[in-house]
Amino acid sequence: MTDLVVRRLLIDMDAPIARHWCGGDPFRTALFNALSMSFPVGEQFFIDAVRSGFQALPAEKQDRFRAEVQGFVGQEATHRRLHSLFNAHLAKQGLVNDWAGRAQRRLKLLDGMDPRHPVAITAANEHFTAILADWILRNPDLLGSDDPRLATLWLWHSAEESEHKSTAYDLYRALDGSQAWRITWFRRVTLIFLGDTLRQTLNNLRRDGTLWQWRTWKSGASFLFGRRGLVRQTWRPWRQYLRRDFHPSQQETPQAQRWLAEHRDQYTPVGASA
Repeated sequence: MTDLVVRRLLIDMDAPIARHWCGGDPFRTALFNALSMSFPVGEQFFIDAVRSGFQALPAEKQDRFRAEVQGFVGQEATHRRLHSLFNAHLAKQGLVNDWAGRAQRRLKLLDGMDPRHPVAITAANEHFTAILADWILRNPDLLGSDDPRLATLWLWHSAEESEHKSTAYDLYRALDGSQAWRITWFRRVTLIFLGDTLRQTLNNLRRDGTLWQWRTWKSGASFLFGRRGLVRQTWRPWRQYLRRDFHPSQQETPQAQRWLAEHRDQYTPVGASA
């Protein structure tokens, strides 16, 4: 099992955020803003799914997961809170979070479902966040240097996502979830996640007034498909989840622990409770 430390990030989220905080680049800023908009609703769902999955475990299995579930919940709750503060700045800039509303309506369809299904959905989403986190940690310069506290926010979040990437997956296996449903939900989550990311990014660019600028799409093409492009570098790790013998621990992320070790002055450990 994984020892998950809950950390309080020592940054000021009250200070204003520049409209193009990510290196002055509209596309990169719009995409990261879109991802942030999904986090409060998404992470609350992950917390609820993992808690329900833990409670559905036989008593003899719960001790194995208790501490890790507490750490998972604590980390995700901290992410949810800080990104809610981040998103409040975006709302003041005139950006509208359509993603959250769609997600909330979609999640209502899961009410009353076998708890293994929400855990499988969580595991699939955690794979997306883990490979995104790994990419960010390997390419931190793409966050820009205009606002160091925001770069710290995204790198800290990425490091913790890498830390707990196996929690929901292991819980699903402990609940005797089937491989077929694990892969089915991953395929569905892929379509939903990519579609929502695209829609919210385009919405952000439109409201920002930069949707039809040439530099926006030139930057987007490079950011997604260039030598260090997000899609180009995460395609293979994404596909590995479809293997029947896959486990998140097979994708090593030493840069996550390295960042946490080298930036101890940016956070303080706190307690956690499920």
